[in-house]
Amino acid sequence: MATLFSPSAIFSSAAATNSTANSKPLSIIPSSKPPLTAALTAAAAAAILTATPLPSLAESPAATTYQIYYGTAASAANYGGYGGNSSKKDSAEYVYDVPEGWKERLVSKVEKGTNGTDSEFFNPKKRSEKEYLTFLSGFRQLAPKDAVLNNLALSDVELQDLIAGAESVRSEEKTDEGGQVYYVYEVDGVGKHSLISVTCAKNKLYAHFVNAPTPEWNRDEEVLRHVHESFKTVGSY
Repeated sequence: MATLFSPSAIFSSAAATNSTANSKPLSIIPSSKPPLTAALTAAAAAAILTATPLPSLAESPAATTYQIYYGTAASAANYGGYGGNSSKKDSAEYVYDVPEGWKERLVSKVEKGTNGTDSEFFNPKKRSEKEYLTFLSGFRQLAPKDAVLNNLALSDVELQDLIAGAESVRSEEKTDEGGQVYYVYEVDGVGKHSLISVTCAKNKLYAHFVNAPTPEWNRDEEVLRHVHESFKTVGSY
């Protein structure tokens, strides 16, 4: 008995065979674009780094430290030594801060007797950047501000020249928490800047000077203003 084959079955089988023979494995082509989430994360990170740069040690210099100087304002006749101030604390008549690293210039007995210079410190990198104090006996109270500055200049040639060529001279009166009155001057001269603080106590006139050439003033203004504001008399007025 003959076996009958369905033509559709034959064609189905052949089609299946051809389909299997001609099929190829699928190739996965990587996308040239990163996923959206990764792209957004990278963009946010870049924005943070741009907006807030990492701190640099070069941009954050160490804070300046200071030592307290105790001045006795002794007369030339009683001027008995040089250097150091540990033994002066109990008999100090005034104090001011000295930046770490500054050097003391030893004041001679002759200098003390002629212009009243009692103490001086300077920056060894630039000697003209300095602070010093002068005093004069026989003053019970301050004269008018302009008169005081002019009288100080009479015994200080550098101050005379600075005032003569100054672009501006500012002055004001301040009173500390103890009622002590200070005259404060700021002289902006040609190539030089000066801060001066003057007061009277114990029948003496004290004048504290902070001087610096313009380049050093622009660089160290914060330190120099601190030094200027640190000066005060101590003990009974």
